[in-house]
Amino acid sequence: GGVGKTTLAQIVYNDKEVEGRFDLKAWVCLSEEFDVLRVSKTLLESVTSSVWESNNLDFIRVKLKQSLKDKKFLFVLDDMWNDSYSDWHELVTPFVDGRSGSRVIITTRQQKVAEVTHTFPIHKLEPLSYGDCWSLLSKHAFGSEDFCGSKYASLEAIGRKIAKKCCGLPLAL
Repeated sequence: GGVGKTTLAQIVYNDKEVEGRFDLKAWVCLSEEFDVLRVSKTLLESVTSSVWESNNLDFIRVKLKQSLKDKKFLFVLDDMWNDSYSDWHELVTPFVDGRSGSRVIITTRQQKVAEVTHTFPIHKLEPLSYGDCWSLLSKHAFGSEDFCGSKYASLEAIGRKIAKKCCGLPLAL
């Protein structure tokens, strides 16, 4: 957690060039409690801009499939924990009629989730180096990416200790 998975997905999702390549976009925040009905319903409501009262999964899946037919879509499933192949297969079945070039971005902390969902290529984000940590912290704290030590010299030692304690996690910084 904190390495920047969601932030990177947000940058891609909100990019103007990316936006122009898709007919439909939707973002779903997941949790450890994975509910195919809730996720499917959220996707359907996002792509149709309508509220759906039904709690019938088959009905929701049929409507989602119809809404995606011949459309190029981008979905982000953020913070996925569920590594059940059957749950994943049940969720994505309505996606098959989407147009070629449709994409699903998944953020997860677990390699197995990426493997089960056939997320290829897998982009594993690593913690920042100490130098990058210090650069990021000094940019936000002192307004300069290249801290020169003049105006805030007394704070540099403390800042460097903070950068080290953050263990390369941009969110902590």
